[in-house]
Amino acid sequence: MSVSTYTVTGMTCEHCVRAVTEEVSQIPGVTDVEVDLASGGLTVHADAEPDRTAVAAAVDEAGYELGS
Repeated sequence: MSVSTYTVTGMTCEHCVRAVTEEVSQIPGVTDVEVDLASGGLTVHADAEPDRTAVAAAVDEAGYELGS
């Protein structure tokens, strides 16, 4: 089990949180996703360390940006 944390920029509401959660949840191997609107924090629980490029692409698909 792997837990990875990221920062997402551009989220302003609960709809943003749901969109990011939905997209990141579709990455193969991801078992749980937690998004904190106030901090922009994204925590991804997965079977193995998720590829950062895949996470960035999922966040982008939701309409937001993965911070550095």
